[in-house]
Formats: sequence, C-alpha cells, structure tokens
Amino acid sequence: MEQQNLPLRAAELRLETLRVFEARGFGHVGGAMSVVETLAVLYNGVMRVRPGQPDWPERDRLVCSKGHAGPAIYAALAARGFFGRELLKTLNRPGTTLPSHCDMNKTPGVDMTTGSLGQGVSTAVGLALGQKMRSQDAKTYLIIGDGECDEGQVWEGLMLAAHKKLDNLTVFCDKNGQQLDGYVKNVLDTGDLADKFRAFGFFTQSVDGHDTAAIETAVQAAQTEGAASRCPSMIVLNTKKGYGCAFAEDQEFNHHIAFTPEQMSEALAAAQKRLEEVSA
Repeated sequence: MEQQNLPLRAAELRLETLRVFEARGFGHVGGAMSVVETLAVLYNGVMRVRPGQPDWPERDRLVCSKGHAGPAIYAALAARGFFGRELLKTLNRPGTTLPSHCDMNKTPGVDMTTGSLGQGVSTAVGLALGQKMRSQDAKTYLIIGDGECDEGQVWEGLMLAAHKKLDNLTVFCDKNGQQLDGYVKNVLDTGDLADKFRAFGFFTQSVDGHDTAAIETAVQAAQTEGAASRCPSMIVLNTKKGYGCAFAEDQEFNHHIAFTPEQMSEALAAAQKRLEEVSA
C-alpha cells in the first residue's frame, strides 16, 4: 500500500461529502457518513484503479451494496480524479450523472449499480468469481450494512463466496446499529454478526470503523491471512451512523433526512476543524 496520511484523507473526504449534501439540502446522510474512513483507505493505497481509464479490465472493483452511500462514493471518486469536483453539486438533480444511489451506467468509477439491498452481495461474488476464472490478479471489495443483513440473499451470496474459495473478495460490514425503520436490534436483531460470518467460512475481523489505521491493518491481514486460508474475508466495521455530523448523530431515523442551513453550517465547521487538526 502507498504511504498515505489516511486521517487527513478521511477528514478531507468527510468535509467534501458534507458539501455534496449541502448542495442538495437533504439525503442519505447517516449511511454515507459512517463509511467515510473505509472509503479513504480503499481509494488511497488499497484499490488498483486508473481514473483516466475507469473501465480498465485489470482494475480492482468496489461494490457498495448499500447504494444510498453514493454521495460519499462520489466524493471519493472526485478526489481521485474520476471526474471534476464541480459535478458533486449536481447530486440527484435532473440530468445529473450522480444519482442518489450508485449507477454504473451513469458515473465513471462506479463498478456496479446498487440500491436494492442484498443484491450487491450477489453481484460482488460474481465479479470476484469472474476475476478468478480469468486468472486476473485483481480484487473485489464489497460494502454492506448490518441492517441489510436482514436480507436472505446476503447469506446465500456469502455461502457461495466461501464455497468457491474467493480469497480475492473482501467484504466490509458497516455495523452502525441502525436501518431505515429504526435500530437493527428492534427491527430484526442480527445477533453477533462476526460469529455468523466466521461460521459461514470467512476470515473475519472486527475493527473500529472510524479508525483508518485499524481498517488499513485489517485489509492487509485480509490480503495475507485470508489468502493463505483460501477463503474470502470479512471486516466488521463498528461505526456510528451519521458520524461527524451532529444533526444526524444520535437520531433514530437518520437514514434519509433534511436539514437546515444552520445545521449544515455547524457540521461543516466541525469537519473543517477536524481537517485543520489532522493537517497540523
């Protein structure tokens, strides 16, 4: 992996993601903000991509199955140079190439259309299997949510990944404890997800999902120990939904929310302060 100041990259990405939402006035703030650190790690030293050649056949793939986190994905893609930052202000507007949910047919750098929860697991498994069949030295990364794990399709896909020994597949489970209808434990308690993933045949780790160093270390372990065991890897990210955004944190229903200009100004000021702290 390239040597990167990952806390700085994450702080920049959080600020840019907030600006994406600021331009629209509402959106899927909670689930986008909880995966910022993971995206900072993936797009700064982990994933092999070519911004000038987004369809490069040998590239690593990312499937964000929780497609409503699209605004954070777009901010990360713009930071890597897949398209100009000015496009970020067009989020979910008529004629935009940046829809609310990720769409591979519209956005350079997006590898799979997502949004119907559960289906991203199947498509990511298919991509990883295809890489194996073509003997490519490439990897597939997948982001799912803990609420999404209510879907049976998730577990069918994970079983197939383990059965096919897809050691080129690394999955991140954003365990923020919330979903559209409230807290996961109240909607459909998924229990100890790490134990379940391990039982399904994954090399499984649990980390602080807002600690870039911990995420980076877990990815490195996935690429060595997971590969040595010839099994796919799972990294459970213990996160807070809406992390770093005061008006979204600690709200039960923060899946898709509107906010006032004053609330966003406070969030931007806090993100700017964090950026200055890690830049010092």
